[in-house]
Amino acid sequence: MKIIDTAIPDVKILEPKVFGDERGFFMETFREEWFKEHIANVEFVQDNHSKSSQGILRGLHYQTEQTQGKLVRVTQGEVYDVAIDMRKDSPTFGHHVGVLLNAENKRQLWVPEGFAHGFYVTTESAEFVYKCTDYYAPQFEQSVLWNDPVLDIQWPLVNGQPPLLSEKDKAGLLLVDAPVF
Repeated sequence: MKIIDTAIPDVKILEPKVFGDERGFFMETFREEWFKEHIANVEFVQDNHSKSSQGILRGLHYQTEQTQGKLVRVTQGEVYDVAIDMRKDSPTFGHHVGVLLNAENKRQLWVPEGFAHGFYVTTESAEFVYKCTDYYAPQFEQSVLWNDPVLDIQWPLVNGQPPLLSEKDKAGLLLVDAPVF
């Protein structure tokens, strides 16, 4: 597995070694010992899988308690994946990383605890798979507004159209009003 650094040192892109031939391909997507040694000494307790249509934006979510680190990847289609540093004492507080994840590049993104996370579907549909370091706890979930002008995230919106959002995400908070770690 190749580790690619991002503008936020704690957020990492992981690029697997893919072995392929005319029959298809094989790749290892996770090895606990390697992950703990090279990325983060964490335990994963929950795996999730979602499917979304083009133009849907999910996020930017985080939990103020039962905080979750996430190892995310796309198994079908493509998303623009974003992580925002919500740790007030961090030198990168309020900064974000955005990366294209798709079924072809097979990259994964490590989003540690203390980050808001979301993604936007750029293809007809996308299947999104992720491991979490703690269980989903909706009572502690927060959402940062996807188009907060302070964050200035350059979402690759299809045909420049606004994304499709859940009611929860439409009511997301500006960074300045959001609870932080």
